[in-house]
Amino acid sequence: MLLRLTSPMAAGIALFALLFAAPLLGANEYYSYILNLMMIHVIVTVGLNLVMGHAGQLVFANAAIFGIGAYGTALLMKHFGLPFWLCLPLGAMLAVSIGLALVFPALRLSGIYLALATLAFAQCALWVMVHWTPVTFGAGGFTIPAVSFAPLPISPDMGMYYLAWAVCALLVVLARNIVRSRIGRAFVALSDNEISAQSLGIDLLRYKAAAFGLSSLFAGIAGGLFAGTLRFVGPESFDLHQMILQLVAVVLGGIGSLAGSVIGGVLIVVVLEFTKATKMSVEIVFGGLLLVFVLFAKGGLVVFIRRFLPSWNETLHASPAPRSKAP
Repeated sequence: MLLRLTSPMAAGIALFALLFAAPLLGANEYYSYILNLMMIHVIVTVGLNLVMGHAGQLVFANAAIFGIGAYGTALLMKHFGLPFWLCLPLGAMLAVSIGLALVFPALRLSGIYLALATLAFAQCALWVMVHWTPVTFGAGGFTIPAVSFAPLPISPDMGMYYLAWAVCALLVVLARNIVRSRIGRAFVALSDNEISAQSLGIDLLRYKAAAFGLSSLFAGIAGGLFAGTLRFVGPESFDLHQMILQLVAVVLGGIGSLAGSVIGGVLIVVVLEFTKATKMSVEIVFGGLLLVFVLFAKGGLVVFIRRFLPSWNETLHASPAPRSKAP
């Protein structure tokens, strides 16, 4: 019973219950906005950890996919006047489609070559965001109207908060089920040794594409929520700084750990707010954190938690159902 109360699932339930109750307990608009950003970054970090931590693919295109999801959602609202509820899934599908279409050839690569190919794609996407002015409105960005939640008696800000809460909870559960399924075990086999995985009958290209597609889906949805929350989209939100931010979140929480992804997504926003309050250099702080964790704590914060709470060890399969004893 004690193990269940200290398990990652119990901690996750407590965290999401606290997030749900925060506005009801008197959190002001600013703190609600910060918590909303936390949930969006949790979605991004969970998706990135699927492809980097579980599948072992070093990709640097996640920030660009995040931006494509935001731009796709916002531009559909801006140019065609479509409702947010239709633009959000369309923007996510656009992010997955463009990501797979342009990066699919690069998935035949591995290691540093895959990293360079995806980095080149990210820079090309950023160039398009800045220079395709008739469509993307250039470097100055653009605004979109507030999302309407009528007929519900709720403000746009609170509506976006609880929408992000519901989507974040749903995607975390989805990621947990994927990791504990046959697909998740295939991802881990890819991460361990591609040749051994291929000898076991695992289609490398198929599962690499699946890992990148899932990561793109998470990033695209998070980008749409990001656009609806800020009501502004500009290319500076999806540059190399955003890429490093997401990478630090994965390393900080724990590579290859779903619980670590949630921790990293939450802590990265906390560190951002800390640097703003203390007027410290964001680049130096995140660079130092990345260096320290890569050199001295490769498993992230979740490794330290497992030293005191063994129940935080994550399995790749569901617990077997208890067998009834024969009389």
